[in-house]
Amino acid sequence: QVQLVESGGGSVQPGGSLRLSCAVSGPINRRGCLGWFRQAPGKERETVAGLHIGNGDKYSPDSTGNRFTISYDNAKGTLYLQMRSLRPDDTAMYYCGAGLATYCSAPKYVHLWGQGIQVTVSS
Repeated sequence: QVQLVESGGGSVQPGGSLRLSCAVSGPINRRGCLGWFRQAPGKERETVAGLHIGNGDKYSPDSTGNRFTISYDNAKGTLYLQMRSLRPDDTAMYYCGAGLATYCSAPKYVHLWGQGIQVTVSS
């Protein structure tokens, strides 16, 4: 059974950087996807970045663009999210997720979630 455990969250000042990690354990389907998502209070969960496990192709929505970079270390079984130039509106609970779609480009494609980790951007 696949399990996802996030780490690396916390508080950071605007303009700062943070790297999130998601330890992926268990038999993962290389035809599927992994992704990062976030949910702020009172808002719907949204996609931050996704990738296809088998070929490494990536997806980034316009809202995060090139500020956020997703990567997967197959040897370590760890999914990363490098976040730069953080803004107060990036404050949210961040989740990693696994699915069977191409890029996990939307929460509806995710069938397994991590427990989530808080990221707060504030001066």
